[in-house]
Amino acid sequence: MDSSELLHRISGVACEAGAAAMVAYRGDFAVRHKGDRSPVTDADERAEAVILERLAALTPDIPVISEEQAAAGRAPRATERFWLVDPLDGTKEFIARNGEFTVNIALIESGRPTLGVVVAPALGRVFSGAQGLGAHVEDDAGRRRVSCRAAPPDGLTLVASRSHGDEQAMARWLEGWLAGRTVSANTNAGSSLKFCLVAAGEADVYPRLGRTMEWDTAAGHAVLAAAGGRVTTLDGRELTYGKPGLDNPHFVASGPGV
Repeated sequence: MDSSELLHRISGVACEAGAAAMVAYRGDFAVRHKGDRSPVTDADERAEAVILERLAALTPDIPVISEEQAAAGRAPRATERFWLVDPLDGTKEFIARNGEFTVNIALIESGRPTLGVVVAPALGRVFSGAQGLGAHVEDDAGRRRVSCRAAPPDGLTLVASRSHGDEQAMARWLEGWLAGRTVSANTNAGSSLKFCLVAAGEADVYPRLGRTMEWDTAAGHAVLAAAGGRVTTLDGRELTYGKPGLDNPHFVASGPGV
């Protein structure tokens, strides 16, 4: 199938997984902790089960690396082409019931995210994007194309993590990065929504100075890239995928000219 049809199908899979997560979100759920002390709920596992089943039927030849599967030691190795999945990104936001959690599905090809879908089921927003197809958002206002905005003359809007902030590290980084730049507004958001805010022109830069895994960033990265943005390491190299251990370095996601 072509990229447009594949993106449509993956959007449907992510929405179905989001609906499964919402069943738990609207009721009672138990919170457990994995070996790294990060939280996990029934919703993570329900959403992952939906995604793994649907991807196996849709693209049986493409391996899938998914967060909970990896935590259990059952994930395949990264290859030249693979799916990278976070069935519930922003579990802390889910537990806090603030709505800022997402379902993330990305296709990685030759180390780069070429297609991605980010669904925020509690907020009713679906972000999608693919190489050569641009980026879109679907919500109560309908489906429309989105793109990064040019750097506003009155200053940039910086978006940071709601639950994983390191204010001292951020202040040190900003002190060096701000040469010739002005930040006029700061905002916070959970999960991969931060990438999507930049992709939709609702923010300009998202720096992350803390540990993330590849499944945390791949889908949002794909949407942002399709919207004209980029994600780079602090020394300016493109963030890539399929790295040993699937850990990310610190990075900056931004629109053009930022």
